[in-house]
Amino acid sequence: MPSKLLFLPGASGDTQFWLPVVNSLTYPAEKVYLEWPGLESVPSDPKVNSMHDLVDSVAAEVDQPVAIIAQSIGDIIAIQATLKKPELITHLVLAATSGGIDLESFGAQDWRPLILAAHPSFPRWLSEYDEDLTRQLHKIKAPILLLWGDADPISPVSVGLRLAAMLPNANLHIVPGGDHNLVMIHAKEIAPLIDAHLAKSTSVTSQV
Repeated sequence: MPSKLLFLPGASGDTQFWLPVVNSLTYPAEKVYLEWPGLESVPSDPKVNSMHDLVDSVAAEVDQPVAIIAQSIGDIIAIQATLKKPELITHLVLAATSGGIDLESFGAQDWRPLILAAHPSFPRWLSEYDEDLTRQLHKIKAPILLLWGDADPISPVSVGLRLAAMLPNANLHIVPGGDHNLVMIHAKEIAPLIDAHLAKSTSVTSQV
């Protein structure tokens, strides 16, 4: 069972994003909110100049049995951190993401022009990241809760359905009317789902 919960924001880097959900969680564990260097009011870190640097910084926080709860691009980081330390990741919660698969065939709206217009200093190495993780997803054995909204143009439900089929131990929950910020807007519905998911017994050593 996880003794630590890592909360990863999306591309905005908003560390407040998960607070409405966290305020309704009952699962007892240390809660850590990660920030993305160079986003929001977080200073740039000279050690973080690529997505892989960011993944390494998250993996460094995996120092005990951990559940990672992530949003959008944070999910891609969560997946790669799990591939680095599968023996310590007990559970994953992934909301509204590409999951490292190509979204073009799903008719997804490109989020990058929107965020670059709103945040001109947004790191180009992050907006230009486009690695395909399709062939690695089968390696993730931790139980995964996938959270999707059926009104999300950035990550349509068809993406969630595809990931649910590709990930060995995934369960998809679809929120009617939910958009890309569904976990924040529908926090009262989402929190009990996460509590139930984290309570599922699992052995991290079985993932090695």
